[in-house]
Amino acid sequence: MTVEAYGQAYQRGFDRTIRLLLSRGARNDCAREAAQAAWVKGWERINQLRNESVVTTWVNTIALNCYRGALRSENQLLPLMDLPAAADINLGSLDLQRVLAWSRPNDRLLFEDYLEGYPIEEIARKHGISYTAARIRLLRARRAVQSRIKERETLVQSNRTKSPGECQLAA
Repeated sequence: MTVEAYGQAYQRGFDRTIRLLLSRGARNDCAREAAQAAWVKGWERINQLRNESVVTTWVNTIALNCYRGALRSENQLLPLMDLPAAADINLGSLDLQRVLAWSRPNDRLLFEDYLEGYPIEEIARKHGISYTAARIRLLRARRAVQSRIKERETLVQSNRTKSPGECQLAA
């Protein structure tokens, strides 16, 4: 194929290549870039073309491959998004079970009453303590569980940085 013939094929086929990429879902700017890259690659490999009548089809195939390659590299650069989980697992109840398991027995009873929706006045009467004492015990129980959770997290993080033989059991 001669330089003039390839130039004429470019003038006839460039817009067709863009339309092909747009029909495959490419954005306008991406389609133009892929089409331009395909025609340049075609020019660089013009000696591989055996039949001059299929030059547009040949370049369109190159353009599709360029576009797919751009999509693959673009998908690797996208930030990960949180997808809504469709799991039927109630993670809140699992966390609640852990909190209750890490609580002392007396604190666990207070938590259970509080979580069942009893007002603090009724919880205080049920446990034979004053309203203020019930609030303070709930506050201290929450803080005790929070400190246990933080201790466990730091232990797990320190175990991740150690070699397997140095790890402590996080129970």
